[in-house]
Amino acid sequence: MGILNVTPDSFSDGGQHNGVEQAIEVAMQMERDGADIIDLGGESTRPYSDPVATDEELRRVIPVIKGLAEKLSIPISIDTSKAVVAKAAIDAGAEIINDVTGLEGDPEMLGVAIASDVGICAMHMKGTPQTMQDDPQYGDVVEEIYDYLVKRLESIEAAGIARDRICLDPGIGFGKTHQHNITLLQHTDRFCEIGVPILIGHSRKGFIGKLIGDKEADRDAGTLGVTLAVAAAGADIVRVHNVRMTVDALKLFQTVRCNS
Repeated sequence: MGILNVTPDSFSDGGQHNGVEQAIEVAMQMERDGADIIDLGGESTRPYSDPVATDEELRRVIPVIKGLAEKLSIPISIDTSKAVVAKAAIDAGAEIINDVTGLEGDPEMLGVAIASDVGICAMHMKGTPQTMQDDPQYGDVVEEIYDYLVKRLESIEAAGIARDRICLDPGIGFGKTHQHNITLLQHTDRFCEIGVPILIGHSRKGFIGKLIGDKEADRDAGTLGVTLAVAAAGADIVRVHNVRMTVDALKLFQTVRCNS
């Protein structure tokens, strides 16, 4: 899953893809590089980010989705927690809703998902982007988030959305300390036991910089190390900025692993 942020303030690539034509070209290059999904976001969810008005988020993402829907052969995912944005994105050509609130932030989001046939990605987040890094606490971080994801899966299924449309994300960096993130990644295999695809979104995040000392845009090597670790543990989808590096590494990883 290639990350395409059309925001001025995302933590790693904010402001880089603001023009519609530029964003479309970046997404097309990601497809050429081997991406299976393009995840488009118009609102930063980095820690302490300011909320974006619905009209502004629509202005940022809908023209890009319309342009991409005519040119891409891979699915477009809309990274949003707003039902109005999700509905407009689906109408424009998006095929997946990627919601950092687990479809709980907007009471209308589940209805949008039910009324469509798109895929759903439900993530765990403790708090909101404005509060999530204010000393997050857990008893057993792995089991608490595992239980949350299982309950969300059950609730979404009970609402009428088929299991084969759902993936889950433990939410690396969303209401977790540095050690929480490491522990969750070390137990990726636990989340894979849930029985639906598991997405890991770790690309260029702060815990990587803390471990290797690099700035956001220089964290690709560290990101790749985590990617290979979670792939080995069974993760189904990795959400990354550098698609080509990831695809190349995973090809070699899978070749060596399958023949070892």
